[in-house]
Amino acid sequence: MSPFLRIGFSNFEMDPGLAYHQEVLNPYCAIYIKEAVETEKGQVYKQKKPTMYPPWSTTFDAHVHRGRIMHVMVKDRTAELKSEAMVALDSLATRCKKESGKLETWLELKPQGRLLMEARYFLEKSHSEKVETEREADSLFNLRQRRGAIKQAKVHLIKSHQFSATFFPQPTFCSVCKEFVWGLNKQGYQCQECNAAIHKKCIDKVIAKCTGSAVNSKETMIHKERFKIDVPHRFKVYNYKSPTFCEHCGTLLWGLARQGLKCEECSMNIHHKCQKKVANLCGVNQKLMAEALAGIESKQQARSTKDCDFISREGPVGIGQQGVVRVLSEPQGVSWEGPLDVSWSTTGGQREPEEPTEQPLYAVPRKEQQTRLSIEDFVLHKLLGKGSFGKVFLAELHKCGSFFAIKALKKDVVLMDDDVECTMVERRVLSLAWENPFLTHLYCTFQTKENLFFVMEFVNGGDLMFHIQNCNKFNQHRATFYGAEIICGLQFLHAKGIIYRDLKLDNVLLDSEGHIKIADFGMCKENMRDSSTSTFCGTPDYIAPEILLGQKYNSSVDWWSFGVLLYEMLVGQSPFHGRDEEQLFQSIRTDNPVYPEFLSKDAKGILIKLLVREPEERLGIKGDIRSHSFFHSTDWSALEQRQVVPPFRPTLASPSDYSNFDKEFISENPRLSCADGMLINSVDQRMFRNFSFINPQMSEMSVKT
Repeated sequence: MSPFLRIGFSNFEMDPGLAYHQEVLNPYCAIYIKEAVETEKGQVYKQKKPTMYPPWSTTFDAHVHRGRIMHVMVKDRTAELKSEAMVALDSLATRCKKESGKLETWLELKPQGRLLMEARYFLEKSHSEKVETEREADSLFNLRQRRGAIKQAKVHLIKSHQFSATFFPQPTFCSVCKEFVWGLNKQGYQCQECNAAIHKKCIDKVIAKCTGSAVNSKETMIHKERFKIDVPHRFKVYNYKSPTFCEHCGTLLWGLARQGLKCEECSMNIHHKCQKKVANLCGVNQKLMAEALAGIESKQQARSTKDCDFISREGPVGIGQQGVVRVLSEPQGVSWEGPLDVSWSTTGGQREPEEPTEQPLYAVPRKEQQTRLSIEDFVLHKLLGKGSFGKVFLAELHKCGSFFAIKALKKDVVLMDDDVECTMVERRVLSLAWENPFLTHLYCTFQTKENLFFVMEFVNGGDLMFHIQNCNKFNQHRATFYGAEIICGLQFLHAKGIIYRDLKLDNVLLDSEGHIKIADFGMCKENMRDSSTSTFCGTPDYIAPEILLGQKYNSSVDWWSFGVLLYEMLVGQSPFHGRDEEQLFQSIRTDNPVYPEFLSKDAKGILIKLLVREPEERLGIKGDIRSHSFFHSTDWSALEQRQVVPPFRPTLASPSDYSNFDKEFISENPRLSCADGMLINSVDQRMFRNFSFINPQMSEMSVKT
């Protein structure tokens, strides 16, 4: 057995006494593993392996041999920082063994700085032990567990600030309007760089660029850089006799004396730690300045519009006589006329109009006087699934005895995750799903003070994850059928300018006849016909390499996910493996999948073309996927009309049969989660004012009330 060390670096610090330490930009490590070599001039160290650049908080392995050393160098992007240290691996291994196999220590660097290092000592297994480990790994890699999706926190880039929704655990002041950021949930934003706290409503009133330090004070500019303000504050240490809040980060100035700094000119109060992050806007009221500039701009736009009256005002949507909306550019080229879209909500037997909503071009117009449903109209029979977002129930409508799947999202969780827009996107995508038979159909959406509800068709055949767990893998005929129907659903979304971004076995359902239905559109991205995005999101096993590399991407990521899903259906396990998320992502970026011998030539061929790391070369982007030989027996015209007989039909006793859902869910009591009263009272309900919706085009399966 040969010993090795698993090493990781998680933090870098400069010497506290040096002024230079404030200016280190994005430090990174370079690791050189060197061997002792005897020469005529004595012992020297030579590097025989490639240099490693491990990201922070990741690990790498180094085998321990006598005379082997690790040369660690820390640099920054400006190339001005260069600190290093030499570590003998056998000495480090000895220290680890003394500490029960694990060591955490600060590694001192020269000429300055130190690294927080963690090292673990391992013995590499023999061949027989490796074989046994691989067998255990194979069982681990089988598709036994459901895998949740992840999404990068939304960052709002305003004047170089990086604002993200933030939970404020204590009373906090807005740095723009100087009022409290009310609410116990994420009702505000905080800059990830300078820690400035603001209301969500004040984000368009920020006029100062993010500073980070007083050195950047000259970057403090106003409104498209037409004005420049560089008026430094004159801060002095101050003893506050009553509770006072920092006017930059918004939190309380703690302590009994010398709690913070006060500007002698404008009386601004801040923490000591915030001094170098405050913009040089002494005496400037950001809120009033932003409102004044907005007024000037609106007047200029009005004047410009008046000067250009000769330009035709006709566009995609025009308003004619008697309040009639005319849609002039429907996707199919068909125009539609109807009354202005005013939705109605029922409250205490009286109807109150909501604000008119601006619908995207593909949205379905709402019919007038249509009855709005509420959760009291349904009986919740079973819990079908749940997650951090909320729950999915099997529900029965009182008046007609029909069964539906109701997805309930908790408003406080939606707000905390800054996912209001994602929820509205999901509603809009579901509203057009009736146009395609391979997408889950939506009947209506409504809301209560605590929850958002999606009333959808109950697709009770179970998802592909449930079925593949019962038979380990699908035969090629069955996988081809499911793959072809999934392609029809994906291409429909792409034609509408939508990237799905969460294709996986769990999100492909079977209906009572055995046809597929794609579900869960919470990760969708709209308006992507001729553009790209870079949000990090998806389910780890299915994430495309361009997402992991932080590159701009388009619908190519859906074809990568389709390749992973097709591989899982045919082989019974994922094409990429890892003991943890880090190893899995490394495998996706670098490993070539193993194609078992039992795969047909056509199956292997399509998988190779789908799992191409260059997005522009991937099948689905390059070439017509329908014409691939894997689908040579597919009648696409009949398939799109659901005229092809499915190779498998789920066993169902009744329309309300829930036997194809995981027993861990259906055994639970089907009830809505109770929300904290104070928390819900703090929710800004205006964020959800355009959520409620009734789909009038579902006439063939309409709800009879």
